[in-house]
Amino acid sequence: MDKYLKDLISGGENQQLDFKYCVSDSRKIAKTLVAFSNSDGGKLLIGVKDNGKISGIRSEEEIYMVDTAAQLFCRPEINYIIRQHTAGHKTLLEVEVIKGEKRPYQAKDENGRWLTYFRHKDQNLIANKVLLLVWKKQMKKTGVIVKFGAAEHLLMNYLSENGSVTLSKFRKIAGISSRRAEAILANLIILKIIIMNISDRGYTYELNPEAPSDIIH
Repeated sequence: MDKYLKDLISGGENQQLDFKYCVSDSRKIAKTLVAFSNSDGGKLLIGVKDNGKISGIRSEEEIYMVDTAAQLFCRPEINYIIRQHTAGHKTLLEVEVIKGEKRPYQAKDENGRWLTYFRHKDQNLIANKVLLLVWKKQMKKTGVIVKFGAAEHLLMNYLSENGSVTLSKFRKIAGISSRRAEAILANLIILKIIIMNISDRGYTYELNPEAPSDIIH
């Protein structure tokens, strides 16, 4: 195995690297392609087990399954570069995906539903409405203007005292609709006043430690 592959695999799966033992379903590959495109880009190594051990691809058919995933099970179509590597007598595939410019990208699941995924550490997760709204607003490239009303000030005070909040909690304490709450959170994420975290509790929002203190207070 060459040094490039060895170094790549040794770091394990992460935000920009995913291992696949084999390709048995193009839709599973589509999910990873979409997640990388919606996030920071990344590389998918096919023929590598979760523990980093090289198993190799079974046939050339797996190359065509990647192509099928990108063209038929992703929308918009995903652009990628595919490379073959040899490690001993085994062949593995490296699929490189760049960060997309047409977010959100979606993958079609086995039930025919189009779902939006993003990459979080070593997982592909379904994007929530706030994140989808962030991408939609960012695509417009017209900037975001936020008027700090009662709901915004209430949110800032709550986060200063409690550290984090969920969408449902913010909606309840502010007495506003889910749609309004989602819009406020999305605007403040774009302005880098708050950040979104993902944990066992689901999606939570907290003050960005790098945000100017005069905005927060």
